[in-house]
Amino acid sequence: MAGQIFYRERVKAKEGSHTPRFRVMAVSNIDLKVYGEHFRKKELEQIAKATGAELIALERDKDAKK
Repeated sequence: MAGQIFYRERVKAKEGSHTPRFRVMAVSNIDLKVYGEHFRKKELEQIAKATGAELIALERDKDAKK
């Protein structure tokens, strides 16, 4: 069974800005240490490919305060 990397979009990240928009929230069934706080989608895809893991996007609650 392949590992899983769960990530979500940052609250303060804005479309078109040049800052990383994603944050790794959890890792399952894979031996991986994450040292960064914010990642670009391309970086997450490279990590998943190198480790054989599946990327899973976590959805935000639409009614939550921003």
